[in-house]
Amino acid sequence: MTAEQRRNLHAFRGYVRKILDPTYILSYMTPWFRDDVVQHIQAEKNNKGPMEAASLFLQILLELQEEGWFRGFLDALHQAGYSGLYEAIESWDFQKIEKLEEYRLLLKRLQPEFKTTINPEDILPEISGCLINQECEEIIQISSNKGLMAGAEKMVECLLRSDKENWPKTLKLALEKEESKFSELWMVEKGAENIQMKDLEDDEMKTLDVQIVYKEEPENQNLSQNSCPPGVPPTYSPLKPRNYQLELALPAQKGKNTIICAPTGCGKTFVSLLICEHHLKKFPQGRKGKVVFFAVQLPVYEQQKSVFSKHFERLGYKVAGISGATADNVSVEQIIENNDIIILTPQILVNSFKNGTVPSLSIFTLMIFDECHNTNKHHPYNMIMFNYLDQKLGGSSDSLPQVIGLTASVGVGDAKNTAEATEYICKLCASLDTSVVTTVRDNLEELEEVVYKPQKFFRKVESRTTDRFKCIISQLMAETEALAKSIFEELGTVTLENLSQIQNRNFGTQKYEQWIIAVQKACMVFQMPDKDEESRICKALFLYTSHLRKYNDALIINEDARVKDALNYLKNFFRNVRAAGFDAIEQDLTQRFEEKLLELEDISMDPSNENPKLEDLSFVLQEEYHLNPETRTILFAKTRALVDALKNWIEEHPRLSFLKPGVLTGRGRTNQTMGMTLPAQKCALDAFRTNRDSKILIATSVADEGIDIAQCNLVILYEYVGNVIKMIQTRGRGRARGSKCFLLTSNADVIEKEKINICKEKMMNDSISSLQSWNEAVFKEKILQIQSHEKLIRDNQGKVKPVLDKKNKKLLCRKCKTFACYTADIRVVEECHFTVVKDAFRERFVTKLHPRPKNFGSFEKKAKIFCARKDCLHDWGIQVRYKSFEIPVIKIESFVVEDVATGAQTLYAKWKDFNFEKIPFDAAEMYNHAQDLNLQGMDGLE
Repeated sequence: MTAEQRRNLHAFRGYVRKILDPTYILSYMTPWFRDDVVQHIQAEKNNKGPMEAASLFLQILLELQEEGWFRGFLDALHQAGYSGLYEAIESWDFQKIEKLEEYRLLLKRLQPEFKTTINPEDILPEISGCLINQECEEIIQISSNKGLMAGAEKMVECLLRSDKENWPKTLKLALEKEESKFSELWMVEKGAENIQMKDLEDDEMKTLDVQIVYKEEPENQNLSQNSCPPGVPPTYSPLKPRNYQLELALPAQKGKNTIICAPTGCGKTFVSLLICEHHLKKFPQGRKGKVVFFAVQLPVYEQQKSVFSKHFERLGYKVAGISGATADNVSVEQIIENNDIIILTPQILVNSFKNGTVPSLSIFTLMIFDECHNTNKHHPYNMIMFNYLDQKLGGSSDSLPQVIGLTASVGVGDAKNTAEATEYICKLCASLDTSVVTTVRDNLEELEEVVYKPQKFFRKVESRTTDRFKCIISQLMAETEALAKSIFEELGTVTLENLSQIQNRNFGTQKYEQWIIAVQKACMVFQMPDKDEESRICKALFLYTSHLRKYNDALIINEDARVKDALNYLKNFFRNVRAAGFDAIEQDLTQRFEEKLLELEDISMDPSNENPKLEDLSFVLQEEYHLNPETRTILFAKTRALVDALKNWIEEHPRLSFLKPGVLTGRGRTNQTMGMTLPAQKCALDAFRTNRDSKILIATSVADEGIDIAQCNLVILYEYVGNVIKMIQTRGRGRARGSKCFLLTSNADVIEKEKINICKEKMMNDSISSLQSWNEAVFKEKILQIQSHEKLIRDNQGKVKPVLDKKNKKLLCRKCKTFACYTADIRVVEECHFTVVKDAFRERFVTKLHPRPKNFGSFEKKAKIFCARKDCLHDWGIQVRYKSFEIPVIKIESFVVEDVATGAQTLYAKWKDFNFEKIPFDAAEMYNHAQDLNLQGMDGLE
């Protein structure tokens, strides 16, 4: 241990205190710490917390005189799993840990919402690599003993101490995988475009398109299913295509750009395999095709990657995939270059265009867009096709790939008639550069043997005429809102109302839920000069809105189920609140609820408060089972809480309990109510298939998650207006043809909308039929006109530039406010990279070799650059080799821009938001500047 190491450890002790729980490494420090010292540190943690324990640990550590204690400390960190802290101390470089501070502040602010929203047991397997093993065990133990909310609090505490540089992104991916609403608040991509990577089907075409898919033979088109017995290695044998699948593939196999529009469940993935295989085999010896398949959603990406790998690797083709979850660890350029088929989430290719990794779409020979109806507005599909169309319309001689789109519904937008619907579909075709829309026409009978649309029935049901439960809960919500509003009274300028633009919100509605999310997002970026006061206000606001969300959930349950179920939901929530942190605000809100609890219990037991909607649902079920005792039912409900409530109601209903309901919910986690893992979902489905006593399955949205639901001939959509196409698989042709679908709703507008949807579906089919009768040359001319018009609009939008601010500005280090450079010294390299040409700038930063040096485009990453102040060392960007020059490339988010005249300071997240005069990089200028410096040096020698 040198004196310098002791000084450095003392200087950086603040970082260590924030991260280290010393009790996790004491067992590795026994050669240097006596038993009484170990007990003292453990007692400090128990009484005052890990940070104070870390302070005591460091104090004792720095006083040690024995040889080898510093190396022993590093080894202990490594053994316990503190890899980030170990690396930082060994190199005395805490930049990675410093960068985590903004995420710690964000998580502290979001902690009230995190603990009421997240089930820690569900995301722990995904984020365990960012935590210490003992922390994971403690989270599980606390969740088990004190409840999920207390476990979530412990998880936040552990994440706030995590030294792993990737924990913010790992948490984001875990939340997205679990489809948690909290992921909307946990934003880790600073400055990235907020593109919603989800199904963007047209509203009017997406609510209740229920299709029954039935087969007499086993499900041999489920390509990713392994039907081998346990212990037998899986084998892959090519499937025999049906005639309608060959019909769908034919135009594409002839080389035409095609949109394939066919029902969910008919095997469009298999059709894409046929097209892809035909495409790759048609190339003569010495030439090779290269296929890219785009999937919007991560689960679909994983499934398609598996399917394509199994099908094509046996044929000798190389298949690989890149998604947001893997992009940081692989070279996109090399993956594309070294494989024949690449499965991508589309944003990967959009990002590759921006950074120059993929210069042109000409490297591909075939592009397949799954769910291609998303190709509009600012969706990544459209960004990719903008690049394609710019190349096509710009007169490039480079070849372009063939384009295939797959969808169950092209939609009609806001069309009011067939002519408008036709125009809408033409615009989609123009966006995808397709002049053929393929549907099944010659083999409809075969298709209908696989996909059968059941008869639809609409039933208008009545709501309660008086609702005492809703009155009391609404009163509690009004009181909670008033408490939230009171926080802002002292501020004057900011109010709870102007934090969100959502108006006319009503308790117990989805719109109110949207208002809560909007307020929470506004709260995330809310700023005050007094940071402690800012933290207090934001934490309080998150607590109030989290409670409002639970009340809102309870009102939604009460609307569609029993008062008893809604009340139990709230009682369970407040039980968890008590078991967790239970601060002053939570104590006050809990007391207010408990004051009303006795009255709420009385209401729940009063028979006059029974829900008339449930009486109507009971009538439908009893009637259908009277007509056909062998009926198999799936009952769709909009939330997991409602699914649980309906299950309890059926089990406790004397005339329905014989149905023995099963439950199937999605994997998403939006509340403390647990979702189901994929194995649990499959287990529930297997039980429903094999247990003939279970006659009804109650489910939330699951079909979009790739779940096959077998043996159903009755579908009931109970106040269910989803945004996915449901696919229900049944066996037995005769029974399937007698299938029925009931929509039960108290909202007459929903029934009316569904009737309009049926008309719009017919309008869409008529429009497609009309387009299919067009002369292909006429269709292509129409498409070209639309493309040229849209490009003109895009180009003109790009020409409308904001007024440039030509005044010289200062760039100051965002962390320490030290002067860095003037805007007059900045040059733009290849339109999107920014360097500083004055030599004086080089004295204001220090460099460190880049941990991951690599080439991108014309640039070679050499080093990272940091503010030269030793007490700052803020990350300013990178040092690159560009052509023959070594230049710094700076990032605007590392600086504050100061007006020289007024001193006003502004923060920018992106260079494009900073409208200063951007002077292009000029190699001659750099060369002449270097020559001048050499001459000055020679003058000095003379």
